[in-house]
Amino acid sequence: MNHAEWKTRRHRRLLGEAAEENPEYDRLYEEAELAHDLGQMVYDRRTALGLSQAELAHRCGMQQPQISRIEGGGTVPTIPLLRRLARALDADLTINLTPHGNAA
Repeated sequence: MNHAEWKTRRHRRLLGEAAEENPEYDRLYEEAELAHDLGQMVYDRRTALGLSQAELAHRCGMQQPQISRIEGGGTVPTIPLLRRLARALDADLTINLTPHGNAA
């Protein structure tokens, strides 16, 4: 079973429980949301450049299905892969850690 299948099965099982009272559900939901948002950013930039998934994959030294999984939110790339994607998309990669709420 691959990671995406595990998350889907785990997510379905967790949905049967009271989601608002389950920190594991919250964590998985947040991870899925981040993966989706990242995939959307890659898709938006790729299409703005007029690149196909295959062309982007070639620029990154990857295969087209890997780009499809990233854009679909099925996987979260490592930082080195994010760096390769950013270069291939003629973009800057910026990672920030910011304090929550009113913390200084």
